[in-house]
Amino acid sequence: MPTQMSRPLFEILKPAGPVHSPGAAERLHEALVEAATADGWLEVLNAAWPALATVAGASPYLSGLMRRRPAQLRRILESDPDRHLEIIIAETDALTGDAEAMKSPLRVLKANLHLLTALADLGDVWGLDPVTSALSRFADAACRAALRAVGNEQRDKGRLLTAPDDSRGPVPGLFGLAMGKHGANELNYSSDIDISLFYEPRLLTLALREGVEMQDFVNRAARVLATLLTERTADGYVFRVDLRLRPDPSSTPPVVAAPAALGYYESVGQNWERAAFIKARPVLGDMRAAGRFLKAMIPFIWRRSLDYAAVLDIQSIKKQIHTYKTGEGLQAAGANLKLGRGGIREIEFYAQTQQLILGGRHPELRAPRTLDALAALSQAGHVPPQVAEELSAAYVELRGLEHRVQMLDDEQTHKLPVDAERRGAVAALAGEGDLARFDAGIEDLLVRVNTRYGELFEGGEELDSPYGSLVFTGVENDPETLETLKRMGFTEAPTVSDTIRSWHHGRIPATRTARGRELFTRLAPRLLQALARTGAPDDAFRRFATFFSGLAAGVQVQALFLNQPKLFNMVLGVMAFAPRLARQLGRQPAALDGILDARFLTDLSEDTGLVEQMIREAEEEGDFEGAMNAVRRLHREQMFRIGIHAISGRTGPEEAGRAYAALADAAMRTLAPAALAETERLGGAFPGGAVAVVALGKAGSREMSAGSDLDLMTLYDAPDGALSEIKCWSADVFYVRFTQRLISALSAHTAEGGLYEVDMRLRPTGSKGPVSVRLAPFVDYYEHEAETWEFMVLTRGRVVWASDPAFGERVSQTLETVLRRPRPGVDVGADVRKMRALMDRERRPHGFWDLKLSPGGQVDAEFAAQYRQLQAAATGQPLTVSTLKALQDDPVLAEAWRTQQRINHLLSAAFEGRVDPEAEPEVFRLRLAEAVGAPNFDTLKHDLTDLRARARAAFEQAVPAARDG
Repeated sequence: MPTQMSRPLFEILKPAGPVHSPGAAERLHEALVEAATADGWLEVLNAAWPALATVAGASPYLSGLMRRRPAQLRRILESDPDRHLEIIIAETDALTGDAEAMKSPLRVLKANLHLLTALADLGDVWGLDPVTSALSRFADAACRAALRAVGNEQRDKGRLLTAPDDSRGPVPGLFGLAMGKHGANELNYSSDIDISLFYEPRLLTLALREGVEMQDFVNRAARVLATLLTERTADGYVFRVDLRLRPDPSSTPPVVAAPAALGYYESVGQNWERAAFIKARPVLGDMRAAGRFLKAMIPFIWRRSLDYAAVLDIQSIKKQIHTYKTGEGLQAAGANLKLGRGGIREIEFYAQTQQLILGGRHPELRAPRTLDALAALSQAGHVPPQVAEELSAAYVELRGLEHRVQMLDDEQTHKLPVDAERRGAVAALAGEGDLARFDAGIEDLLVRVNTRYGELFEGGEELDSPYGSLVFTGVENDPETLETLKRMGFTEAPTVSDTIRSWHHGRIPATRTARGRELFTRLAPRLLQALARTGAPDDAFRRFATFFSGLAAGVQVQALFLNQPKLFNMVLGVMAFAPRLARQLGRQPAALDGILDARFLTDLSEDTGLVEQMIREAEEEGDFEGAMNAVRRLHREQMFRIGIHAISGRTGPEEAGRAYAALADAAMRTLAPAALAETERLGGAFPGGAVAVVALGKAGSREMSAGSDLDLMTLYDAPDGALSEIKCWSADVFYVRFTQRLISALSAHTAEGGLYEVDMRLRPTGSKGPVSVRLAPFVDYYEHEAETWEFMVLTRGRVVWASDPAFGERVSQTLETVLRRPRPGVDVGADVRKMRALMDRERRPHGFWDLKLSPGGQVDAEFAAQYRQLQAAATGQPLTVSTLKALQDDPVLAEAWRTQQRINHLLSAAFEGRVDPEAEPEVFRLRLAEAVGAPNFDTLKHDLTDLRARARAAFEQAVPAARDG
């Protein structure tokens, strides 16, 4: 019988609200009346029924418990609820045996606890604190029982040597911390429990039989413990157990050695992990070891001094989930009472972020429970009393609603049902029969919380997103964040979230330092929003991930991206649309070093001293291989720079072509003297000799693109019979060796990458003759043997470098003289037309986007330009290597060449090899259209088709066919 101070539950229960489903309540009533009549407790049932009817009419889960366990319902109703709770805890603590023996009793006790807690909560007998305390205390007891079962099993198998009643617990050295709401004694009705398991190697090794592997032992123990509590049987389950709140859970075992864990938290622990440990509490196992561990964690959790960057990083925990404009768009249907705006998490973060900043110097603020933390912050003057009271009341109301949502079906959910019927059931358990009024109250509650949350750290840097919540704390993907990522256009939202969280964990060099992680916290939302704007977020993220993961360090680059958002967006555009440049960054992240150079965004037409810098850095290396690497480093940075300018539209095709050519010139002017010096080192200097490097093709005309080869030839002259000083090489041998080294210097792949593919086949005799040609035989060849196509090649020839400036000038004059020499009896126009016709037959274009070979494409324009130059040479007019200047009297051909060169620059900067732009993202197709002044991609195709037709007609008019006779 109850004492005067205690009363049985049936006497003090109150109805929670209206009966939502009278039919469901009546069906349960009939079943219970039958059982109560048979067992003699009908009066108790009748007294309690008004309160039970509300429960039965709204909760299928609780109705099922009462129907299946009428005897247990009777015991609960006839007992004082506080005393009955103590009985349940005591019975749980008294369980013995192995896991199999405990499986059913634990589940029966959990069902009893659930029914008691729900009735006391809904019947207005217990408030929030007694409810969460009861749930948490039973979780503690269940965890202790599970570990006892583990110890008993291992002791029976002879693997564990200690006694069951060892003062250090069932398994000395092994301990578990309750985390989250469990740790703070705030467990919700259908909550998972977060347990972090650790062990002290020194203690555990003494408890195990010799030969038992320690890590394997604790891993098995963790699995048995989790399975015992989690597995669903005919009796239900006890708790879903989450062991992931441990250091780096994706790469560590389920139980972590305490020294290793402390090392992790000291080196790469994050602020959200500090926040998690505010609520940590020893719950099972070796309590002395657990206490020492938490004591050692105090300097990590509660830092006495924080720099500005660390404060910003803590504030970012709040700002990551402060989305949209405060209070807008909140509705009851489907509202996530925990994770959504205005929900429980906002109140918890409101308190925890301030605790992390202030708690290091003020121990009185270190309360693990949210309500206690708000009260402490208010008492210390950090939170206005009115705000603390408002948030505390809202927290109690939200937690109560959360419990009622979970009581419907015993589901770990925090969302109010979208379905009006089920939401009406929640409303009834909350005391409201009018769904519209209930919804309005919920929405008002969420707005009030969200508004207060928005006031925290007001001002300062914004980390919110117009798309929604972006939270990457914790060990699992945040549901709201996954929805946000989907809205942003990511099709693989879980993969993106996993990757971002792994970066937050410091798993890549860029975020391995505390400063790197603090910067990334600020960078992450900007990164994702910028990727969303590219229109191809999946591809862009994948390429950015390759690049970012490859950085040797990340502080400088991340700081640059944060301080220069335009540059950041430019780089991400590359990631979206330029796999060539993205791969370059992925393979060689050092290519980004050029961005740190103040000259990166300088107009490409300006002289930035590149040649002088390249020569200086190559000379400083001191040897041939070092010079090759120095050139490759600068070349890589500059190729990336030019590609960025081309992709982003900062430069036109003529400027980009000249910039690519100037870069090639710089490489040749640096490596040619280095190759000559290497040749002289091996064979000796060559007295009286001189050599020149002549660029042909696109390199010669300064119209290169990102994918251009180098068409070259070398011309030399030397006194007859002269020999090199060491090896006595003749001139032909010496200059062939020089040319071979130059080719190697330009084309070989070293640790710093490659430069160009080099093609020497445009020299006299092509691939059959020596790679270096003496000047006199060169002149003779063009006088007696060269065909028209070889003269066409020469129209774009120019001297890039010469060992002797006078010889370089002599070669330049020779090239012009050769071009101007009369060729009586040769029909140049007919030869050009025949060659173009031969290409039409034997080198068919690879689809519409073959800008070079398509009829009306660039070859037509270039052949016409070269024909014009041969005409000008024959008539004594000025010569030019520029295609556009040569076509000054052929406007249609000039327009066709310029338009397709614009497209070519974008495609070659973005892609390696052939590409079909029609298969690329719409935003890239629009970029192509914008590059040539078209309003859209379809118009670009239409206009290009028309332009090519006009260009082919203009070519046939400009270059006459063979004359009759």
